[in-house]
Amino acid sequence: MEPTYFIWDVSPEITSIGPLSLRWYSLCFMLTFLIGLFIMRIIFKKEGKKLADVDPLFIHMMAGTAIGARLGHCLFYDPLYYLSNPIDILKVWEGGLASHGGAIGILIALWLYARNRKDQPLMWVFDRLVIPSALGGFFIRLGNFFNSEILGTPTDVSWAIIFKRYDLVPRHPTMLYESFGYLLIFLVLAWVYKHYDGKIPEGLTFGLFFLLIFAWRFFAEFYKMHQAAFGEEMMLSMGQILSIPAILMGGYFVIKALKIIPAPK
Repeated sequence: MEPTYFIWDVSPEITSIGPLSLRWYSLCFMLTFLIGLFIMRIIFKKEGKKLADVDPLFIHMMAGTAIGARLGHCLFYDPLYYLSNPIDILKVWEGGLASHGGAIGILIALWLYARNRKDQPLMWVFDRLVIPSALGGFFIRLGNFFNSEILGTPTDVSWAIIFKRYDLVPRHPTMLYESFGYLLIFLVLAWVYKHYDGKIPEGLTFGLFFLLIFAWRFFAEFYKMHQAAFGEEMMLSMGQILSIPAILMGGYFVIKALKIIPAPK
């Protein structure tokens, strides 16, 4: 008996008015920042920081995410095309964002934010902002699901999904693998913050974020279609290659943090 697969054929658009349209991905992106803003306000209030700083923090965060993710996609996944056609880098409406580039963009943007705020050292900001960032990964990958993008390889597992807007082949729903993995990582980071009552060993949640997020990303890549326009014959995908230094960096910060201040018994 042939298995019956779930068929996904939802429009990426929620509604449209004339030339303007609201897309599920845009909604997920907005939720990422609105919920992140709410969480950071709670953290700032708990730790006695100026609430007025939350808005500029998120302006830096949004700019770093958008610019870094776009440049990361263009330079990591199809550099020959975009370096030959640099104007196309600006065509964000055609799609193409890379989480690794977004991570780099966020790091640079937060350095710019923290350098003039002595009460908020860079690592203090990192350790707290990674908590809503993990939840943001959950929403962004849900947006990818609505767009029927970042698809998995063909499979016959019972939970395979046919993305009808792409083809009629049952595939691994890799964006959902990543999405729910990021949700679990958010819960882990939130628990660590609560466990230490806000007094996190410096670099601990920052390190856990990079270690867990990119280790999960490395695993999910085994079931994902290649996104790069080159390297089809490589043992590892471009996403996996880019994840390795992030995993090593995360592990370093976790070990360093727990060595300085042992975890409570």
